[in-house]
Amino acid sequence: MKVTIDEVKCCGAGQCVLIAPEVFDQRDEDGIVILLDAEPTAEQHSTVREAASVCPAAAIHLSEES
Repeated sequence: MKVTIDEVKCCGAGQCVLIAPEVFDQRDEDGIVILLDAEPTAEQHSTVREAASVCPAAAIHLSEES
């Protein structure tokens, strides 16, 4: 799995950080998402998919390619 983010779309809701803190963080100044791991382990795929699905701005994009 490969994760990409669209910082322009991100609204800083922080749901991704709550669900998958090992993959996502937020900038202190504006709450915009920071991608910590663009290629999470197989064990993290489920939580990363959940984080992408609950993102209110659809700013998280997943590719199943390795």
